[in-house]
Amino acid sequence: MGQKFKIDRDFMRAIKPTGKYQEFVDSVERGFVVKVTPAGTVSYTIRWTKPDGKQGRRVIGYWPEKDPKPMRDLVKVELRDVDKRGDTTADVLERRRRKVEAEKITGTPTLAAFINDRYADWLTANTRSSAATLARLRKSFADHLDKPLGEFNGWIIEKWRSGRIKAGIGAATVNRDLSALRGLFSRALEWGVIAEHPMRTVKALQAPSGKVRWLSDDEESRLRAALDAREERERKGRESANAWRAARGYDLMPGLRKPAFVDHLKPAVLLSINTGLRQGELLKLDWQHVNLDRAILTVIDASAKSGRQRHIPLNTEALTTLRAWREQSNHSIVFASADGGVRVDVKTAWQKLLKDAKITNFRWHDMRHHFASRLVMAGVDLNTVRELLGHADLAMTLRYAHLAPEHLSAAVAKLNRPTPSTEGNAREASQ
Repeated sequence: MGQKFKIDRDFMRAIKPTGKYQEFVDSVERGFVVKVTPAGTVSYTIRWTKPDGKQGRRVIGYWPEKDPKPMRDLVKVELRDVDKRGDTTADVLERRRRKVEAEKITGTPTLAAFINDRYADWLTANTRSSAATLARLRKSFADHLDKPLGEFNGWIIEKWRSGRIKAGIGAATVNRDLSALRGLFSRALEWGVIAEHPMRTVKALQAPSGKVRWLSDDEESRLRAALDAREERERKGRESANAWRAARGYDLMPGLRKPAFVDHLKPAVLLSINTGLRQGELLKLDWQHVNLDRAILTVIDASAKSGRQRHIPLNTEALTTLRAWREQSNHSIVFASADGGVRVDVKTAWQKLLKDAKITNFRWHDMRHHFASRLVMAGVDLNTVRELLGHADLAMTLRYAHLAPEHLSAAVAKLNRPTPSTEGNAREASQ
């Protein structure tokens, strides 16, 4: 059993964020917990063991808006209305019946109110993709924002899904929308806002396999040629502009002939196709996590989609690119914006580059697929590819398996039976 604390006002005032998640268990009321996020958000939480043995958690308030004493009293009340280990079936059914009756009398908040008043704060404190999830919920379910949570049911959600499919929205996108909504209802159920999960009978659509698009040799050559042409065009443009300014006595802009690159685009593209970094990982990369002497870069936990740190060796081109770019980089962020912060995206320059290279149906993220595909086609095993890409398991990496047919051929070749002629040759050779 871990250490317990008397959670009172003095204790709450003494709490300091450490950059990591912290939990403090109350020594007075069982199940009363204070949680502190790396950013410093302090919440009161109840914790209990569910009938299936899993642990239930629910945020019931935040410090300093709420004092600990009334929150401790609230825990006693809240724990009477959750399904706990040791409950009989009759206990569970009766408790849920009371919740349904209470919903009819008091009602439930609308989807918009629940998002704004409770769910947004929880997402921000507990997930890295809170902004994207909230935007997805508000956009995808815009027509249902005024609907009370208690009025949602499987039929309403199935009707919404059918409408999205008829509108031409892909199954994978619809599944992501429903996954976001399912998470919201799970929290609402856990927090006692609703009595039943309205999506318990809603199954995910069968979506096609993940899209894998990589560059052919000719396309990669055209992309590289377009990058070089863009660099030369920018240099000539700067020389022309400076000639015009010099003729009029204006101050000259810095020349672009001496630096290895005219801006971030070429080194960012070259690094992407040689490391498989996600765009977010690339744009957040800090020089302190790039070791040019050891030829390795590190994707830290906070930047990785999986939340797990990984190390990526730099091949010759990636290392040469970063060394050259380091000489002209004046900020901590490797591909920083003009003010030194994290660059939002590279969409405009990227789309123009693809147009110049006459490459269609290719996203920035597809350079990650290109990196993985080249590795597999070069004979690198899938588990190594998984580690380099930062996939949590092999499921995502298996989409590249078909690019290594020699492994499949070698596997089925083991079933070959020797022909009569080969058996005779084998006997002759042994005599």
